[in-house]
Amino acid sequence: MKHLIVSLFFLIISCKKTNNSKVKSMTDKKVVVAHRGASGYLPEHTMEAKAMAYAMNPDYIEQDLVLSKDDIPIVIHDIYLDDVTNVSLKFPRRKREDGRYYVIDFTFEELQKLQVTERFDPKNGKQFYVNRFPKGKGNFKLHSFQQEIELIQGLNKSTGNTIGIYPEVKNPAFHHTNGKDITKIVLNILSEYGYKTKSDNCIFQCFDAKELERVRKELKSNLFLIQLIEFPEETKQLKHFASYADGIGPWYKQIIDKKENGKWKFTSLIKDAHALNLKVHTYTLRTDQLGDFTTFEEHVKAVLIEAGADGCFTDFPDKVINLLKK
Repeated sequence: MKHLIVSLFFLIISCKKTNNSKVKSMTDKKVVVAHRGASGYLPEHTMEAKAMAYAMNPDYIEQDLVLSKDDIPIVIHDIYLDDVTNVSLKFPRRKREDGRYYVIDFTFEELQKLQVTERFDPKNGKQFYVNRFPKGKGNFKLHSFQQEIELIQGLNKSTGNTIGIYPEVKNPAFHHTNGKDITKIVLNILSEYGYKTKSDNCIFQCFDAKELERVRKELKSNLFLIQLIEFPEETKQLKHFASYADGIGPWYKQIIDKKENGKWKFTSLIKDAHALNLKVHTYTLRTDQLGDFTTFEEHVKAVLIEAGADGCFTDFPDKVINLLKK
């Protein structure tokens, strides 16, 4: 692990920019978001995955957030622990009646005792992406939102880069049911670290439309807001989304229609969003999950160039960046 961190350090230094005053803006530039860090190469949402992602020089690095028992935002993709950690071995009696282990049931100190690994199916123990970092190897830990912000801001200072953060509050309704206001806690932390307006290099995202609207209208946030969308019916609510959000984050299959005579055809989603001045950041581009595409280059070209999405989330930020340079 020591050798890995040293290697990442030298990779980061090699990516140092000469212009440290220019903040990345929401312009015509294609935005590349490191999805859960460089998660195609290292276990998702670990500090090592974030450091490696940083060295690849994306525009933003993503943070999924779930609260601990003592109200500390933990960087983890789900409200569950048992598909990316060894919690079932460390705390076998702490599962709920549904058999799952919840982040919210553990203090930050307890969470630090867990080992993070490559994502796997807790029912059979099989690794989800078989050709990625080997499950159970290494010494990876969970960390807080504050710790990751300090890593990224510290690297921005030491390298002269201006890489932003892209936090998502996970399942706010679940947190409310458990007596916790994750959104307010996260917004307060963002404010403390200087992320308050649309020019502060932070994009705030959420799948819960009511909660994201609350961020703008009730909590009075001036951050750049992205409404994530998952279901087909949500693509028909763009006018409402435009009343509080600055952009949408659709699944890429909501953009792709079909292939006809060797060329991809697209839905009207991006055109309709742009007509309402909404940016479109689509998820998630993976080299090891191509769907109907033949190559990763074809996937990137279709979504970002031909369809005209403004940006994308990807597990492989280096590969998207290199393809865009072509």
